[in-house]
Amino acid sequence: MKKILITGGCGFVGSALIRWLLAHTEARITNLDALTYAAQPAALADHDGSDRYRFVQGDLTDAPLLGRLLAETQPEALIHLAAETHVDRSIDGPAAFMHSNLQGTFTLLEATRQWLASQSRAARAGFRLLQVSTDEVYGDRGEHGAPAHEEAPWRTSSPYAASKAGADHLADAWYRTWGLPVMVSHSSNNYGPWQYPEKLIPVVIRQALAGQPIPLYGDGQQVRDWLHVDDHARALWCLLQQGEPGQHYNISAQAPLANADLVQRLCALLDQASPQTAPPGGHASLILPVADRPGHDRRYAITSDRIQALGWQPHVPLQQGLKDTVAFYLAYFRGVPSHARS
Repeated sequence: MKKILITGGCGFVGSALIRWLLAHTEARITNLDALTYAAQPAALADHDGSDRYRFVQGDLTDAPLLGRLLAETQPEALIHLAAETHVDRSIDGPAAFMHSNLQGTFTLLEATRQWLASQSRAARAGFRLLQVSTDEVYGDRGEHGAPAHEEAPWRTSSPYAASKAGADHLADAWYRTWGLPVMVSHSSNNYGPWQYPEKLIPVVIRQALAGQPIPLYGDGQQVRDWLHVDDHARALWCLLQQGEPGQHYNISAQAPLANADLVQRLCALLDQASPQTAPPGGHASLILPVADRPGHDRRYAITSDRIQALGWQPHVPLQQGLKDTVAFYLAYFRGVPSHARS
């Protein structure tokens, strides 16, 4: 696949995917992004001016724009990453999530369906649309529940998860009704460089470096399965190459960790990498339990047998990935230019 249209490419996962594709494939990338608050164009600054990368600013709900962009770029694949993703924000203001995640996905599916109908039979046969979703649609697995497989029922807890589940249902319906060649992926929690600083790992690092309290929801025993964003990028490319339209694919590194343990690990890494900012008791002495989030799921867990059968495996061990991520944010929060970061 040489021509790929990506929505939300200035976000955390989108920018990592674009960097990976430009480094490891010959694909030409068009990135459609509205540049909302969580966008990080600096994550792609090194590729400005590349003849294989084009940025277009625009809203996913702008159907005429989508139609023109599809006609201009003639993509062989479309990867849909544009979404509102922060659970706390979805609790404070769910309307934006319904607009972006539901209305945006509907507009994209319709524009793609109409454009693809005008293409040759060969072009239609080779085209793929990948709807990138989350393991949160499966809901809380409980402390000892079995990991969710792709056919497990969905039990969403937050407005964010519900909006993503709704978007996934739309993708399935457009496949079933019109044969639009859609696949849906569900990844576990991502981490790595360029994540927007409101998410757990960059929050911990930022607060620790500033000597400020590190908030930890409840007892901190909520378990999440951590996937390095570069492994996620590799998984999405694998699905474009080998995935089957109409199927869902879980993406997991099988690296579960309680939030409290994750925060402790990050503090220990910061003690080593930035001893000058550590208080007398170490960075972990800054951890402050706070009131739990409403509807906070206790544990997420998913299988990944289906994508592993296609040949994908995670490459980044969790401890090494966390160490590298801490190194990145040490430079990020200290204002080191992107090209000078490790």
